[in-house]
Amino acid sequence: MSINDRSLVETRDLRKLFPLKSGFFSRLTGEQKVYLRAVDGVDLSIGYNETVAVVGESGSGKTTLGLTILRLLEPTSGTVSFDGKDITKASDRELRNLRKNMQIVFQDPSSSLDPRKRVEDSVFEPLIRRTEYSRSEKKQLVAEALDSVGLGHFASHKFPHQFSGGQRQRISIARAIIQKPKFILLDEPTSSLDVSVQSQILQLLLDLQKKFELSFLLVTHNMSVARYMADRIAVMFLGKIVEIGDGSVIVRNPMHPYTQILLSSVLEPGSSSKFSSPQYETEMPSQINPPTGCRYNTRCLYAKEKCREVSPELRRVEDRHFVACHYAEEILSTLRAA
Repeated sequence: MSINDRSLVETRDLRKLFPLKSGFFSRLTGEQKVYLRAVDGVDLSIGYNETVAVVGESGSGKTTLGLTILRLLEPTSGTVSFDGKDITKASDRELRNLRKNMQIVFQDPSSSLDPRKRVEDSVFEPLIRRTEYSRSEKKQLVAEALDSVGLGHFASHKFPHQFSGGQRQRISIARAIIQKPKFILLDEPTSSLDVSVQSQILQLLLDLQKKFELSFLLVTHNMSVARYMADRIAVMFLGKIVEIGDGSVIVRNPMHPYTQILLSSVLEPGSSSKFSSPQYETEMPSQINPPTGCRYNTRCLYAKEKCREVSPELRRVEDRHFVACHYAEEILSTLRAA
């Protein structure tokens, strides 16, 4: 459930599988197709004016989930609803109408901005098909968008290479908000920026959210960023959400062993994590042939026979806090007693 019990974006059993190319011999013998299971049965809701952060290491399926919600990738199965309407099978025309309400800010502004275009033209681009605005009105909207992100009119006629990384990301954000969308996917929006600039961009996003009543899906591997930005945090591992709850609850009371590992990696001056970080001897399990039972069982120090045989479902452990672990309470008690 979303933070305000009203969902702007909602997925149900969403899956995105990528078929892998098979060789001639495999096709000749009729061997079964092999798939990479990037998103494998995700239920997620994002409320109006809410920020949900999806965290996890590389390969967990975070970005693929976001792109599938936007229909930039076609879902294999499951449903995506936006503002109460199922958009899973929306036509190209319907999607074009939806685009003004669903935007994205990419990880690297250097690659998402056309170096041959002036800033004014890049920010203006989403409005090209908007026939209800005159040319002068569109120019005014560009100026307002740039002003909203802290860049004045001086920026309009310059090229992206004339700006710093943080300024280029501000330009990307201006392009995302110019149509006044309801929902924005933030795909690692600060990971390519200097540490000194990251907090400025995050605060800018929070200010814009309040000003324009935006909903965010924040994709990040950084628990500190998630804790700073998000109303709720969803922890994703190998295509599945393994824990989700209010941000403060996840940070204060993480119940899945994987969440505890992610939190233990957050380094803060003068503080130490209450969760130790065990060393694994295994790499990320295969997305093509994931482990049976709990997908985290090959890494988990607390795994038992049931974990290797039975896949845990997300279950409520307290109000608005869900975890997919057979022994979450037992593990947390053990850690607190240590």
